[in-house]
Amino acid sequence: MLLLDGRVAATVVSAAGRVVRVGAWSGPCALDKVAVIDDRGHTATFTALTPSTARSLPRADFLALVDGATAVRAHVLRTLAAQARDQQTRFTTAATLPTPARLAAWLLAEAARLRSARVPLPGGQQPLADHLGVTRVTLNRALSALRREGLLTYAHGEVEITAPEALALRAAPGEH
Repeated sequence: MLLLDGRVAATVVSAAGRVVRVGAWSGPCALDKVAVIDDRGHTATFTALTPSTARSLPRADFLALVDGATAVRAHVLRTLAAQARDQQTRFTTAATLPTPARLAAWLLAEAARLRSARVPLPGGQQPLADHLGVTRVTLNRALSALRREGLLTYAHGEVEITAPEALALRAAPGEH
């Protein structure tokens, strides 16, 4: 699938039935490139976060583009490498940082991506909790703690970062 415009999230369900958000992408981009390349089926369920437009590109046509055009092949390899690095960073963060630090890091990254101190939560607290690998209750507690510390305000599904430097310190506990 080619995402022409909009933003989508990818989720998987663990053996225990837990939904885990493994990423989000904005168009234009190709979705589920791994499944196309290894031909072993879809790797995730993709859900639109915003109004989106997508088109189907047959696997054979995609592979022909990758095989036949050096620029396309280089782009696909760079994209896969960037996604692998991002997944490694997310795994390391999830395995080593407490929830408030994970939340702070996510908020700062989204603020940078959006170039805004206002960060909408992706569909509310539950999708963000899935993305961070925590429960909604745990996420809510982390949001409340950061709000009490004066680092952010939260209302109507949107966070406003009020103290970005202090929030950055919370994103990397023990390093400052």
